[in-house]
Amino acid sequence: MAAGEAPKARITAYVVFTCLMAGSGGLMYGYDLVIAGGISIMDDFLSKFYPNVYILKKNAKEDNYCKYNNQVFQLFSSSLYLAALIATFFASVVSKRLGRKVSMLCAGIFYIFGTAIGTAAQNVAMLIFGRVLLGCGLGFANQAVPVYLSEIAPPRIRGGLNMLFVVYTSIGILSGNIVNYFAAKVHPWGWRLSLGIAGIPALLLTLFSLILVETPSSLIERGKHDQARDVLQRIRGTTEVSAEFDELLDDSQRLQGSSNWEGFREFFCERRHRGEVVVVCLIPFFQQVAGNDAILFYGAFLFKLAGFGDDASLYSAIITGGCTFLACSASTLFVDKVGRRRLLLFGCALMASSLAVVGSIFAAKLRGDVKKLPTAESVTEVVMVCVFVIGFGASLGPLAWLIPSEILSQDVRSAGQSIAVFVNMLFKFIIAQTFLSMLCAFKFGVFFFLAGWSVVLAMFTILFLPETKHVPIYKMETLWQDHWFWKQIVGPPLPPNPIL
Repeated sequence: MAAGEAPKARITAYVVFTCLMAGSGGLMYGYDLVIAGGISIMDDFLSKFYPNVYILKKNAKEDNYCKYNNQVFQLFSSSLYLAALIATFFASVVSKRLGRKVSMLCAGIFYIFGTAIGTAAQNVAMLIFGRVLLGCGLGFANQAVPVYLSEIAPPRIRGGLNMLFVVYTSIGILSGNIVNYFAAKVHPWGWRLSLGIAGIPALLLTLFSLILVETPSSLIERGKHDQARDVLQRIRGTTEVSAEFDELLDDSQRLQGSSNWEGFREFFCERRHRGEVVVVCLIPFFQQVAGNDAILFYGAFLFKLAGFGDDASLYSAIITGGCTFLACSASTLFVDKVGRRRLLLFGCALMASSLAVVGSIFAAKLRGDVKKLPTAESVTEVVMVCVFVIGFGASLGPLAWLIPSEILSQDVRSAGQSIAVFVNMLFKFIIAQTFLSMLCAFKFGVFFFLAGWSVVLAMFTILFLPETKHVPIYKMETLWQDHWFWKQIVGPPLPPNPIL
């Protein structure tokens, strides 16, 4: 089979249903992305856990940009991602030794306990401990689910099925914003309702992980060849899977003997993985510094900054959550037709231009003693934020999970995906912990700073990112030898296994 040619297999209802269940791991991720920001403007929550911030919020003389600049307060959001970036390395070991299913099961269990503790929290320590457990679940789910989807899906629709993770994430974002809107009206325990409803997606992921099939790649990796062939026949809808099975087996056998920790060493030290290292580290980095997480974590704060009240802020967040869902859903239809690179460039154009407009509005209209934007500018800000999340949701949002999970060689797939999640969570933590401080220090300039990163990403995409559309997962190594730049960096591919 030539490099880039998709296997001739049916797209079965079974594999689509399997991916729908696995992709539900994104529900919890999306819900957690926005739930903290929503409850953090609820007076009942602030007065109980962060009375100093509550006092600043009520102080009309306080600088609009600095009302929420409190490091302990920001730790409520960021602790989730600090735990996730540590947990992802343990998730890599579990995923390689016990399979992708077990990693997803661990994620569900962490989610359930974290939700229970956070909902019952009586003090800040208990609240943050619950967030830490949720972060551990996040690390396991985000390591395992994208890899699972990439390995189970047929190559010609791998992009669309893999992006189900992000579609579910967008559903979680929209659901979290809606829950926050109604929970804000329930006094004094509405914030507990927001945290407690997270138990629903946590339970779904736990149940689904028990009934999913394991991926053929994972089964072969652990020596279960007969079971792997059976699963491959089921998900491809045909008994004629010998060519694909042999490719997977060859990939596994020529890489036998490497432990999971050896996978990390190979990933960073072997020449043939240099392109993967760069892409796997930079794409998640760009996903964070492009500004979407700042919008998601603190979107309600930004709308309050524009002069909206608490209810209007949460209502506006629902609108942006809906835009995210629509954009992510639409991108699943186009990613395997137009390719990853074109979608990224489209998204970069929307993200950079919309953030530049938001920054310009704040620079021109929110200065000195001005406490809210004029109506026209407020509406424009909401529209531009929607344009931004559409650009992100159609491109960098899903592709930052898809590209690393599919572009990695099998021998370093678990390790490499862990690195991708680590980088993602590291910069997610940094953004969550520092954005409100940056907003206080740089004011409107922070939006131009974030917009600039989308321009840098566009240049990186044009020059250095290979197109993975329709390339079978076991043929990814050929991309680097065919690329104008990377072929000089990665060297020749590994020779075939002589045993085979």
